[in-house]
Amino acid sequence: MTSNTRVVVIGAGLAGVRLARRLGELGTPVTLIGEEEHRPYNRVLLAEVLAGRYTPEVIALPAPAALTRARVTGIDRGARTVEYADGSKIAYDTLVLATGSNPVLPPLRGLFTPDHELPEGVHAFRTMDDCLGLSKAVRPGVKAVVIGGGLLGVSAARALAQRGAQVMLAQQSERLMERQLDPSASKLVRRHLGDLGVEIHTDLRVRDVRCVGGAVRSVEMADGYALDAEIVVLACGVHPRVGLAQTAGLEVRKGIVVDDELRTSDPHIHAIGDCAQHDGTVYGLATPALEQADVLAELLAAGAGNQGARYTGTRSLTRLTLPGQTAFDLAAFGETEALPGDDVVQLADATRGTYRKVVVRDDRLVGGVLVGELGTVGALARAWEGAEPLPDNGPLLHLLTNDGGS
Repeated sequence: MTSNTRVVVIGAGLAGVRLARRLGELGTPVTLIGEEEHRPYNRVLLAEVLAGRYTPEVIALPAPAALTRARVTGIDRGARTVEYADGSKIAYDTLVLATGSNPVLPPLRGLFTPDHELPEGVHAFRTMDDCLGLSKAVRPGVKAVVIGGGLLGVSAARALAQRGAQVMLAQQSERLMERQLDPSASKLVRRHLGDLGVEIHTDLRVRDVRCVGGAVRSVEMADGYALDAEIVVLACGVHPRVGLAQTAGLEVRKGIVVDDELRTSDPHIHAIGDCAQHDGTVYGLATPALEQADVLAELLAAGAGNQGARYTGTRSLTRLTLPGQTAFDLAAFGETEALPGDDVVQLADATRGTYRKVVVRDDRLVGGVLVGELGTVGALARAWEGAEPLPDNGPLLHLLTNDGGS
């Protein structure tokens, strides 16, 4: 790729910033476009800003100099231009979509005002503006309802509780973080939140958001039970942000479909991060986004003749570290539920609130869940990522009890 090739990246989140920085280091100029007014930041740490542990400056990313703050409204694939909201355009030779994801807004009665805005007191929890708006609204004793008991909901509920709010968490399924954790680990998460004063309602579907004078007053469940609320946090997951790609006529399924070179159905356009779907998977996690950015930087910097770098998928580990006086740490990776014939090793200490479980299939570690004092994460993750047969001398107990470095 020649030095005057125009690479334009839409999206200044983790993936877009990482790609722009890597390309800059490799001598390829890039224009990075981000629509948020804030400096690019690490979205993973927003809950720590909400909890008051970090300021927004602490989670800022070292952004490249060529950052354009603008909202992109369209892509002209024929002319190879990107159009901004003000009507101006920028040309590209290679375009990268790193548009991220949007929060899922559940279909609840009363969720939107007649102007299609969220009522006063109702907050998504996805952007820095969301976080700062919530921080401004939180005060000791305020009644807050978090809708959603996944990774984001658990983080938000804990942060609000640390700020002194009376927090109620409503989860539609039967346990917290059911996508990542087995029942035993989920119980420990529930216990941890309960120790912070969070009131947890599982197996409970939210039906209505009740407002008075444009401000939220309560949340009503499907069974008619109502929770008083001055703040409502929507933590119902995210979906890939694919509107630009769809309008431009790119192939989109769950996300923007890409191949092993992270190319879309248009060879001049790539996609990485939360918006991309590779080999049927939309990851929505930081590690795959960063790995995709690194691979694409190598490909773009080397040019069309490069046959080396390929993205073949990420074996992603979910890690949730909640520091503070009542610290909490968990990790989950691979298949956490055993199949018939699998070997399972579990260690639990109810007093210390720790739990460790690994699943072994055909002498290979295929998954695990760890809660509390996670010195063993590093060794276990390496054994899992390598997918190599485990030694015959009974290493599992050693892996579970030895501090392998996290």
